[in-house]
Amino acid sequence: MIFALTNEIIFPPVELSEENGILAVGGDLSPERLITAYGMGIFPWYSDDDPIVWWSPDPRFVLFPGEIRISRTMRQVLRRGYFDITFDRAFESVIGHCRETRRDQKGTWITDQMMEAYIVLHGMGLAHSVEAWQDGKLAGGLYGVSLGRCFFGESMFALVPNASKAAFITLTAKLQSLDFPIIDCQVYTQHLESLGAREIPRSEFISSLHTQLEHDTLKGNWGTMSLFSEPAGSFST
Repeated sequence: MIFALTNEIIFPPVELSEENGILAVGGDLSPERLITAYGMGIFPWYSDDDPIVWWSPDPRFVLFPGEIRISRTMRQVLRRGYFDITFDRAFESVIGHCRETRRDQKGTWITDQMMEAYIVLHGMGLAHSVEAWQDGKLAGGLYGVSLGRCFFGESMFALVPNASKAAFITLTAKLQSLDFPIIDCQVYTQHLESLGAREIPRSEFISSLHTQLEHDTLKGNWGTMSLFSEPAGSFST
């Protein structure tokens, strides 16, 4: 059964999701509803012509930072400083590029409504971007949401080979240094599997999420925080 949401900010238990992961439709993308959803292990994913669709798939695709796989090629890319990596310097550009990349693939789930909603979360210090720059130009990056000690990855893009990988690997190292034990990758992609992401039972993910939400959220602009301000090329492996 797929639940129809009302104006009340409430979701049914994730265990009631359909086999494909769909839990509910409708509602809005207000900050309050998004924060409630992420805190329950639920995320929105839909196309322009569809109502808002809320998902909680089982199994869940995640990456444990300590399990990240870095190829020999990527180790060289990181050591040689091919990219300058920053945090929260160009959030709107990153989400815009993620959207355009999906448009090139004949469709996008990053609708106008989605963009506006995550830009609001960014302004609240809850949504973050990681940028990879080359010769002063944005070459790739990713964005996601952070609550407690859990990072929920949303989308990534690359205009230059390895740019999004460099951004993701750097983010993973930073989160590991801050004792973030899990990155939610939501649904399977071959790209993230190659970096070490894997599927786990939803119940295991929800249990870990509840534990991580007991910690304070690292709000604000991560690019201005000393823990996220190491110069590019300083990544060690």
